[in-house]
Amino acid sequence: MSQRITRVAGPAAQACDMASSFMGEVVKLGAMGLIGEVIRIEGDIATIQVYEDTTGLMPGDPVERSGEEFSVELGPGLLGSIFDGVQRPLQALASGWGNFISRGAQIPRLDRSAKWEFQPKVTLGQMVNGGAELGHVRETELINHKIMVPHGVSGEVAKVFAGARTIAQPVAELADGTPLYMRQKWNIRKPRPVGKRLPSTRPLVTGQRVIDSLFPIALGGAGIIPGGFGSGKTVLEQTIAKHSEARIIVYIGCGERGNEMADTLEQLRELSDPATGRPLMERTILIANTSNMPVAAREASIYTGVTIAEYYRDMGYDVVALADSSSRWAEALREISSRMEEIPGEEGYPTYLAGRLGAFYERAGKVAVAGRPEESGSLTIIGAVSPPGGDFSEPVTQASLRMASTFWGLDSQLAYQRHFPAINWRTSFSLTHRAMSRWFTENVGEKWPEMIAKTQAILQREEELEEIAQIVGADSMEERERSALEAGRIIREGYLRQSAVHPVDVCCPLPRQLKTLETILGFIAAMDAAVGRGALLEDIITSPLVERLLRLKEAPPEGLDSLIESLREEYKTFFDSLEEK
Repeated sequence: MSQRITRVAGPAAQACDMASSFMGEVVKLGAMGLIGEVIRIEGDIATIQVYEDTTGLMPGDPVERSGEEFSVELGPGLLGSIFDGVQRPLQALASGWGNFISRGAQIPRLDRSAKWEFQPKVTLGQMVNGGAELGHVRETELINHKIMVPHGVSGEVAKVFAGARTIAQPVAELADGTPLYMRQKWNIRKPRPVGKRLPSTRPLVTGQRVIDSLFPIALGGAGIIPGGFGSGKTVLEQTIAKHSEARIIVYIGCGERGNEMADTLEQLRELSDPATGRPLMERTILIANTSNMPVAAREASIYTGVTIAEYYRDMGYDVVALADSSSRWAEALREISSRMEEIPGEEGYPTYLAGRLGAFYERAGKVAVAGRPEESGSLTIIGAVSPPGGDFSEPVTQASLRMASTFWGLDSQLAYQRHFPAINWRTSFSLTHRAMSRWFTENVGEKWPEMIAKTQAILQREEELEEIAQIVGADSMEERERSALEAGRIIREGYLRQSAVHPVDVCCPLPRQLKTLETILGFIAAMDAAVGRGALLEDIITSPLVERLLRLKEAPPEGLDSLIESLREEYKTFFDSLEEK
């Protein structure tokens, strides 16, 4: 073997005699066999991105080529697992190496000894192509893991092996002798093929009122959550992971602090899925690449996570991939680019930053499954962005903004006021809201679009009047204007504000959102009418009814309808009494 390291610069290394190598090839470096990937070839010199700490690696150390692209292993056993950025199973590594994993540690990515009960769907003599379903195994109590023919493989089924099998044993064999296994590999930087892309006409219901009502994200859409330090990005992503209607969650901790990832893991282990009562980890996969892990593996972790998510999408499931955060992924790109001595772009980021972000978010979508056009699946990608100092004009936020269809801008001032989610309704938007209006009308209520338009008008009017109030003072304003300010406060505190821990308020189903908003808007309309007839606003806002209205979101679901009916009767009587005065 003549390949040798000639230069080491942080997470990047160069090796000679690599002319026969190819882009994306996996190599092992040095005596410890550190994992790396070829990212540039110039003549016979290859630049290698090293996914482990390069301390001690030096010129002259050997380089071992694998002849394979950098890929993830896909198959039963992914759900409930925790992997690092290059898909090494952290639980298995911890049992063998303890809490401090040795560099160069190698272990199978999926358990080779576990047996799965394979139930075939194909028959002998049947022709199959890439993406066709061979059969399935029960991966968890609720998830059937479909065993699919690898893309690029086709032929006539000659043998089928039903019953208990490991992923190392074939479950079928083609007439040309090609064995088909439960597991398959896929290059992480290459999107998995789809039959065709389908329009996204329904939302991913998250249980968060401000999202589902004002800024819904389409099932199969792409959204970003930019916000400064402490504004609640991680908590919001965790809440979506716990309560959204997706069947599979892939949570990518990209450069996050270790204590945050540990907290996420502990919560997911302890929580039950609200829809099924089963442990939430049974439908979750964690990619943990914390801030103290090698920076190059951080760059790969995003692709590792989204490739696994695409795999479950191809089974026909609705999948959500949560990336926390894409800013630290971009920082990894910047460091690797500087080590390669590339010409920097804005703020030192590589000039191809926007292209890489676009390619990542483009992997979201609702699709007809390749090989099974009658089935569909979706992949929704939500990326957190951590702009320095909360400056949304910085390159990562701006590049992400051009790619995403939904923008949930977090406001540090709202977070300091303990307003959760701290989504600023003035700067956030959803480009797909109008396309989903028919779904909301048919599945939530005919009045829903009109109610949302009224809510947005109330918040807009409040914003306009706040500017006047700051100049002349609220006490100097007319009663109708003060009433409009109070209406905005009731919407914000009674509807948009939500608890991240309250057992009832943490997740609000759409039918409850409809009833709550309808009740609040009814009170606001009655208040505005009463003030217009000469009633004093002070008499209204000091009434106990206002506090009860703000607490409606925390009322137990049992007896909610009767409580709302009682509240409506009480405020009707109250406003009638004001009119008599």
